[in-house]
Amino acid sequence: MSTSLSPLLAPMLSSAAMRAVCDDRATLQGMLDFEAALARAEAAVGIIPAAGAEAIAKECKSNTFDIAALAEAATRSGNLAIPLVKALTSEVARTNKDAARYVHWGATSQDVIDTATMLTLRAGIDALLVDIDRAIAGFAKLAQQHRNTAVVARTWLQHALPMPFGLKLAEYAASLHRSRGRLKHLRQHALALQFGGAAGTLAALGDQGLKVAERLSELLQLPLPEAPWHSHRDRIAEAASVFAIIAGTCGKIARDVQLMMQTDVAEAFEPSGEGRGGSSTMPHKRNPVAAASALGAATMAPNLAATIFAAQVGDHERSAGPWHAEWPTLPSLLLVTSGALAAIVDIAEGLEVDAARMRTNLDATGGLIMAEAVAFALAEKVGKQDAHHLVEAASKKAVTEKKTLRAVLENDATVTAHLSKEKIAQLFEPMAYQGVSQALIDRLLASLKDR
Repeated sequence: MSTSLSPLLAPMLSSAAMRAVCDDRATLQGMLDFEAALARAEAAVGIIPAAGAEAIAKECKSNTFDIAALAEAATRSGNLAIPLVKALTSEVARTNKDAARYVHWGATSQDVIDTATMLTLRAGIDALLVDIDRAIAGFAKLAQQHRNTAVVARTWLQHALPMPFGLKLAEYAASLHRSRGRLKHLRQHALALQFGGAAGTLAALGDQGLKVAERLSELLQLPLPEAPWHSHRDRIAEAASVFAIIAGTCGKIARDVQLMMQTDVAEAFEPSGEGRGGSSTMPHKRNPVAAASALGAATMAPNLAATIFAAQVGDHERSAGPWHAEWPTLPSLLLVTSGALAAIVDIAEGLEVDAARMRTNLDATGGLIMAEAVAFALAEKVGKQDAHHLVEAASKKAVTEKKTLRAVLENDATVTAHLSKEKIAQLFEPMAYQGVSQALIDRLLASLKDR
């Protein structure tokens, strides 16, 4: 486990909180926390002396270890736990040679590394939950503020129908809330202690293995699984899938904001600030920097998750290779997911909305965006197919003659025979044609309360 991102680029693609969680020192401390808890658990069961356990725990401080030296030694041993246990044993021996005999008693390298991974995941999930709550609250507030703000709904990047902007925002909040539920489920059900000894049987501890495991589980506050899971990586894969979903949701929101910030659209904007979104050569630019960060992270996340999925295919009770692939990949996935979410928090808490421009864009097609509304009103009089053909012909005429659709319809005797000019005028009010949008907004916002 490591930050796996360049210190130069990490701030653009990850949150400060997640960088702290995935820092090499934090990872090392997680491994040492396992060793300290193991010694205390074994002392509690009577396998090693209590004084020896405390002597071991006293030396389990990551700041006393040389990370570079451990990393170099790991290239020869095949994993970081082996040189760390040797170094810890040496540190303990300096003050208590008898206690040094009991370092890492009955455990194996994978116990140390996998349990440290679980501790990292727990801290990472907690960091994501803080930000996802902020993003949900931000979009929920905006949804209420703009539930009666009309905006163009776009399909295939073309004007389709009018919709309340609040519905779009409520959908953002609800999609993030669903992932909040996934994170909570992960924290409760996917995290688990890994403690199995050399081959998952805890043979070195005789008939005391489960007692030690139970006490170790309590000390680390990690659930005790039915059996060691070292050769089955579904827990890690499930976490990766959730992180990739969150990154994808953030990417979708970022893409919408990026498109709304286009000069030709200009409906909504990221928060502005000194030096934010500028260009190295064009003084007038206001680039979507938060959206770009979220999209960059969302682009990376699926491939990182795919590596975790591939790493499930291991051999027998200890896999050489696939397990190693998890070490840099999982923290990288945590980091980019945090970066995507942090960018979306920034947007959710500071989105600037131009309702006037939204209205201007609704009128940009000369009323064509209301064609469906007219067609269905007319269908009640002449049938759906005939109404569709009438409005389609009127739409083409409006484009060809550069007139508004309303003007063409008001001068079409076939149409006015069934719809008065007053009725036609009503049909061209965008917020009069929103279906059950307001009820949908209420339903989406209500779903956020299910915590």
